[in-house]
Amino acid sequence: MRKLLLVKYAPEIFLKGLNKGKFERKLKGNIENTFKDSRYSFVVDQGRWFIECDNLKDGIKKLKNICGISEICVVDEIDSDIESIKKQALSNALKNEGKTFKVVTKRANKNFPGTSMDVSREVGAYILQNTERLSVDVRKPDFFVNIEIRDKAYVYSKRIKGIGGMPYGTNGSTILMLSGGIDSPVAGYMMARRGVRLNCVYFHSHPYTSERAKEKVKELAGVLKKYTGSISLYVVPFTKIQMSIIENCREDELTIIMRRFMMRIACNLAERHGINSVTTGESIGQVASQTMEGLVVSNDVADRPVFRPLIAMDKVDIMDVARQIGTYEISILPYEDCCTIFVPKHPKIKPRVEEIRKAESVLDIDALVKESVENTEFFS
Repeated sequence: MRKLLLVKYAPEIFLKGLNKGKFERKLKGNIENTFKDSRYSFVVDQGRWFIECDNLKDGIKKLKNICGISEICVVDEIDSDIESIKKQALSNALKNEGKTFKVVTKRANKNFPGTSMDVSREVGAYILQNTERLSVDVRKPDFFVNIEIRDKAYVYSKRIKGIGGMPYGTNGSTILMLSGGIDSPVAGYMMARRGVRLNCVYFHSHPYTSERAKEKVKELAGVLKKYTGSISLYVVPFTKIQMSIIENCREDELTIIMRRFMMRIACNLAERHGINSVTTGESIGQVASQTMEGLVVSNDVADRPVFRPLIAMDKVDIMDVARQIGTYEISILPYEDCCTIFVPKHPKIKPRVEEIRKAESVLDIDALVKESVENTEFFS
């Protein structure tokens, strides 16, 4: 007998028809890349994926962060005969704290005698005969004893939920406007979970924002890297642009004009580095700049799709996801970013494209964007 980790990928992948193989290969490659510094072997038995590794706990931790995996099960691999299966199923059942169980069998090896139901009945009866505290409940059992009969037999009860989604790197790329706040890391995680390759851009307003604020964003990118395997971070100097806007534009239009500059720079970096889209952490109506009119004005300067995965989420729900993925405690550290300084008392909440174009026409937009992009720092 040996202990393995059974990897079940997201059901969506099964629906990809002739493209299913492409998604499977990408997911397998992502798993292998995650385990590259560990001793492991990849076992395939009639289409099922298993990982054998020295440290099961560490293996589970790694697999839980891989996009495209829906479930990880700790399985016992044994010989494919009914006596071995019964003994292992009993051992498995006795390790569970529940009082009721159900045996579920999948008989992929059709040469194995009997039906799946026959095996479940025989194994269930054997467990009942050899224990006093357990009883069968086929409707709402405390735990399942799962049996898969392939070239080998696999018995398991412990199932760990994965993050699901699509294999990372299968659905194009995006540049995420990553601030030090709660929302944008969650937006990045949600895009990564859909298979979109992540790059990040952070706008740094030295000396009004500290080096610690930059380090905070690098930490957030590091957390996202747990789910992506690799990540690029572009740190853009933004002070000169902000000062130019403050000196030449009306106070109530500062925020929306700054957002347009950020969008231009994000699109410029995306063009330079072959990135398909832009992603932001905006949620409709959450702050003054995130009204429907404000988002339309921001989009006006974009030359590629702009995704806002949080658009209809409540703040409480966003915070819950941030806690789940490990970014919340970093995001709430008290270091200001460029979006929280120079905030007007009464920002315009219903800007119009024509009036904002006219307001910013006094600025040398192309020169300001070019200078910031050319002085951008890169981290990976």
